[in-house]
Amino acid sequence: MTWHFRSRTTIFLHDLAMVPLAWFGAYWLRFNLHAIPDEYLYSAFLFLPGVIGVQVGQFWLFGLYRGVWRYSSLPDLIRIGKAVLSGVFWIACGLFLYNRLQGVPRSVVPLYVIILFSLLSVPRLVYRFWKERAFVERVGRRALIVGAGSAGEMLARDLLANHDSGYVPVIFVDDHPGKFRREIRGIRVAGNAEQIPELVKQWDIETVLIAVPSANAAQMRRIVEICEGCGADFQTLPSVKELLSGAVTKANLRSVSIEDILGRAPVKLDWPGIQAHLRDKTVLVTGGGGSIGSELCKQLAKVKPRRLIVLDQCEFNLYKIDADLARLFPQLPRVAVLGDVADVLTVQRLIETERPEIVFHAAAYKHVPLLEYQVREAVHNNLIGTKILAEAAIAGGVARFVLISTDKAVNPSNVMGATKRAAEILCQNLDRPGSTRFTTVRFGNVLDSAGSVVPLFREQIKAGGPVTVTHPDITRYFMTIPEACQLIMQAETAGQGGEIFVLDMGEPVKIRYLAEQMIRLSGKIPDRDIAIEYVGLRPGEKLYEELFHEQETLQATGLPKLRLAKARVYDSGEWLASIERMQAGCLCREAGELLSCLKQLVPEFQQQTQNRVETIDPPR
Repeated sequence: MTWHFRSRTTIFLHDLAMVPLAWFGAYWLRFNLHAIPDEYLYSAFLFLPGVIGVQVGQFWLFGLYRGVWRYSSLPDLIRIGKAVLSGVFWIACGLFLYNRLQGVPRSVVPLYVIILFSLLSVPRLVYRFWKERAFVERVGRRALIVGAGSAGEMLARDLLANHDSGYVPVIFVDDHPGKFRREIRGIRVAGNAEQIPELVKQWDIETVLIAVPSANAAQMRRIVEICEGCGADFQTLPSVKELLSGAVTKANLRSVSIEDILGRAPVKLDWPGIQAHLRDKTVLVTGGGGSIGSELCKQLAKVKPRRLIVLDQCEFNLYKIDADLARLFPQLPRVAVLGDVADVLTVQRLIETERPEIVFHAAAYKHVPLLEYQVREAVHNNLIGTKILAEAAIAGGVARFVLISTDKAVNPSNVMGATKRAAEILCQNLDRPGSTRFTTVRFGNVLDSAGSVVPLFREQIKAGGPVTVTHPDITRYFMTIPEACQLIMQAETAGQGGEIFVLDMGEPVKIRYLAEQMIRLSGKIPDRDIAIEYVGLRPGEKLYEELFHEQETLQATGLPKLRLAKARVYDSGEWLASIERMQAGCLCREAGELLSCLKQLVPEFQQQTQNRVETIDPPR
């Protein structure tokens, strides 16, 4: 006999015993707790077998034995109520047909309902309460839960219900004054977030669990800063957006990430407009295996394009995004193409074969210090590759071409920024009514992209330091990768052709502050446990970035976090002739001419790097 069978049998026998207790109890209450008169006692015994049979049948019919007493909750009580009411209905009907309810006082029926419901419900709830209280006494890290809302309540319930959770919820804190001193799941709301340090000491708290999925970045920063000084570990639940299932459990808990405190409130996009514009279209994403490109592919897959074509020159990145798309969107028709945007034959064949209607051009080399000494490759990939792809798009009848650019293209001080600015100008010059419409989207750094400062700092912290910052005052704009990709899609929908959209990046963040926060989030103290070293600006690096040129006036678009930079005018014919000469120079590997041509194409380019050392690659 299995434990499950024994448990169900015990519960059934309990419920079976409760039926006669409720039946006779109703008679007893009817007669004011005095002895039941003989004629009524006779009727009670006479009808008892029928009452038991009907009532037990309703217990099984309404599934009273599917649940577990330890997890009894409102749905279980509702099932009990339905079973009791249904049972008494059929009992009353049967007795009425049998003898017009003679020998059964009318008040016995409602009293029976109340008593039986209580006898079935109360033991279940008491058992659950007893098990949960018993668990509180078990070994586990004493936890303070920040947030006494629905997420905090669900988290506490899960921790109490699971013996192996490793946490014992002791108290809540919540900033809502109306919740102070109230109890949730038997756990007291002991104060607000500002009181966390003193409550940690008072209640011997070992871990703080942040259960406020709706908190914005500013609120998370405040909570984290309080937790950092309280002497306890802390973890958080993901944001509302990440909690897709709606259920909150211990499995959702994770360490607080830098995105939690630097991220921003979710942008409100025109999803119906985006979906209407991109659905059932064939879409090409170049650089689809990179940080931006891969997330863009996933966001595009949600709007159900007819086919998604992913182009990347890195075999592993292409394999990874293709595997992710196959797992997350198995019904999505997709094509993975291994190739280089600067390879004319590859690009032309791809456009002719797949016939994309919309192109998102995310492929680019982006590492500033490295590209300072790799001018040929920077120009060949970032500029000539854009030219080859754009010309193939025009020849292939592509409707929309979106160039993904960078704030480093504004007043560029490095080769990478200059090539991206030249690519912006190229797309503006190629835009023509009745042909492929070109749109540029320009934004700053994205958090946790490959090769960026966040993963670098993470590795340095993991190694015990030091964390290297180039300058105490250096600042950068940041946004999360999903937010950037969603705004790119919004810009594509809003663009008419020839525009440069600038994403609202919020306030710039000091890299020093970023380093300090990441060290603290790892449980260490900056400059005590892990040192911060200032190593000087890298080749081509600026203290601060700009999102638009002084001659580019920003205009509102009516869309949140999306602005329009009024384009500067260039002599299209002369400019395109210059880029043709540059393309020829690139093929001939004349690095000096490439740099001179780049400065002619982008007059505001002022390279900071001195004593460049150009690597020489074999001829192509």
